[in-house]
Amino acid sequence: MSDKIKKTLSLKLKGSESATAKVEERLHKVLAQAGLGSRRALEERIAQGLVKVNGVVAQTGQSVKGGDRIELDGKVFVATALTEPASVLVYNKPEGEVTTREDPEGRPTVFESLPRLKGARWIAVGRLDINTTGLLLLTTDGELANALMHPSSGIAREYVCRIHGEVPDPVVHRLAKGVELDDGPAKFDEIERIGSSDSHAWFKVVLTEGRNREVRRLWESQGFNVSRLKRVKYGSVHLPRLLKRGQCEEMTPEAVEKLRAQFQLEQNPPVLTLQPVIGQRKSRPTEIRIGKDRKQTSYVNGAVDDEARELRRFDTFR
Repeated sequence: MSDKIKKTLSLKLKGSESATAKVEERLHKVLAQAGLGSRRALEERIAQGLVKVNGVVAQTGQSVKGGDRIELDGKVFVATALTEPASVLVYNKPEGEVTTREDPEGRPTVFESLPRLKGARWIAVGRLDINTTGLLLLTTDGELANALMHPSSGIAREYVCRIHGEVPDPVVHRLAKGVELDDGPAKFDEIERIGSSDSHAWFKVVLTEGRNREVRRLWESQGFNVSRLKRVKYGSVHLPRLLKRGQCEEMTPEAVEKLRAQFQLEQNPPVLTLQPVIGQRKSRPTEIRIGKDRKQTSYVNGAVDDEARELRRFDTFR
């Protein structure tokens, strides 16, 4: 892990109180900036009367300012200004972790491996399911996260996948042309054979949508199962070849600003986020492992397999 993130990251500046008082934002944007959900989902929760501001049930479209107390899911937060530049992490997600902050089944989450923050929260840019590995972006910037995930941005996601069995050319052509899924038509924007063996075929595929399990469902629509799936690129960001599974590295400030510039987000005015009120009951502290390799064992059809070794040979095919 980079030396730059071996410490607790703080996004609180001197004089932030005065900055906080001058900032006003829509409530759903503030909640999203704090990593509590997507803007659309949070707007629905506000409409259902599940959010309070200063003890009063919030209204759709309501704005909040620095110092306001916000209640959601039995927790109380205070709106405060986030004035430092955005941070972005590149994380190499291993198999067996879920992309949620808390899991009812007690499974490990990606957030357990990340550096701690004060005054902000890591927001995952999209999700990878528990059996999918590879590139996951996380940021403290809700505006950037929203831009990277919004369907109108058309961000390309590139994957390497291993398909069980021999895949005929007509199947590849259908997946490139488009097939009907239960939530509408879908297709691979790019699909390319990159390797094969007696029992498996390897493909590079690219999507510009972020639908749930779309890569797997596209193959399943043709009667094929994906036995390995790894994301290697998200937009202009590549998964670093030397970044080990379960580890992350912070993007340089220059790289972050270049990424923000793609969505005309060059300016970085103070925005509101949330901090929990001191004295609330806290969950068990998360153990942060920094600078240590964590062995990840994969199980495929009941057998132990070294997924990293198998997939590493395709890291440089681009």
